[in-house]
Amino acid sequence: MPRKPIRVSFQGELGAFSHMAIRQLLGPRAEALPFPQFEKIFRAVTEGEADAAMVPVENTLHGSVHENYDHLVRFPIPIVAETSVRIVHNLIAPPGVRFRDVKRVFSHPVALNQCLDFFAANPAIEKCVYYDTAGSVKMVATEKPPGGAAIASALAAELYGCRILRKSIEDDRENFTRFVLVSANAGLAPPATRGYKTSVVFTLRNMPGSLFRALSGLAIRDINLDKIESRPLRGKPWEYLFYLDFLGHASEERVRNALRHLEEFADMFRVLGSYPRAHR
Repeated sequence: MPRKPIRVSFQGELGAFSHMAIRQLLGPRAEALPFPQFEKIFRAVTEGEADAAMVPVENTLHGSVHENYDHLVRFPIPIVAETSVRIVHNLIAPPGVRFRDVKRVFSHPVALNQCLDFFAANPAIEKCVYYDTAGSVKMVATEKPPGGAAIASALAAELYGCRILRKSIEDDRENFTRFVLVSANAGLAPPATRGYKTSVVFTLRNMPGSLFRALSGLAIRDINLDKIESRPLRGKPWEYLFYLDFLGHASEERVRNALRHLEEFADMFRVLGSYPRAHR
C-alpha cells in the first residue's frame, strides 16, 4: 500500500512562504494544510488533524515571531527539524495584465514595507494592505481588481495561474526566515548533515547573576550558544521566560551535563527539542 502523505499545518494560504518551507524541508511527500491563525496550526497537531506544523520563529530583518515562541511553551509538541527560507518578493499579476497596467499592489504589510525601493521608483503604484502574501495573489487571480497586482512568492504565482511581472523586488536580498517543524513524530527529521541544535526554555529566580550562573554550564563545556530570547512570563509582571538555542544534541554527555547544570538554577525548565541543524 502507498504511504499516506505527511500532513503539515501552516499559517496562511497555499503558496505562502511557510508552504515553501514545507516543500523545502519535506519535499513532495508532504500535504500542506493552510490555517488562518498560528494557534490553529498547533491545535491541528494536538487534535490529530495534522502530523506536524511548520512554524516561523525568526526573520533576519524583523526579528523573532514572538507569538510562536509563546505557542512553543503552551503546546508541548517537540521541535524535530528546522529550515531557512530566503524571502524573495515578486510582483505578480493575472494573465494579460502588463506592468504598465498596474495601479495597485496588494500584499501583507511586512512584504510591502520590504519593497519600498520598488514603490519609490514607481510612485504611481499604490500600496494596498492585504492579510496574506499568497492570499493577495489568490484574490487578484479570482477577483481581478482593475490595475491590481500582488507581491508574493513564485510558488503563489504558479499555484494561482498568474505571471511574475518583476522578480525579486525586495530591498534587501539577505532576507531569510527560520522555520521549525514541530511534531510528535521524530522520524520526520531529515538526516543531520550539519550536526544538531537543541532548544530549551526556562525561568529563573530574580537574583543577581542568576542568568550568568545558569549559562556558565554551557561555556565551561565549550557549547556554542546560537541564540537567546526572553519573553514576558504571563501572570508574573517583570519576570521572564528565556529561550536558548545551542549546538549539540541532548543525548551527548557534555550537553546532558550542561542541561542538568541549567536545570539546577531554573524554576521551570523544558527541552523544546534536539534536531538537525539547517544549512544557512
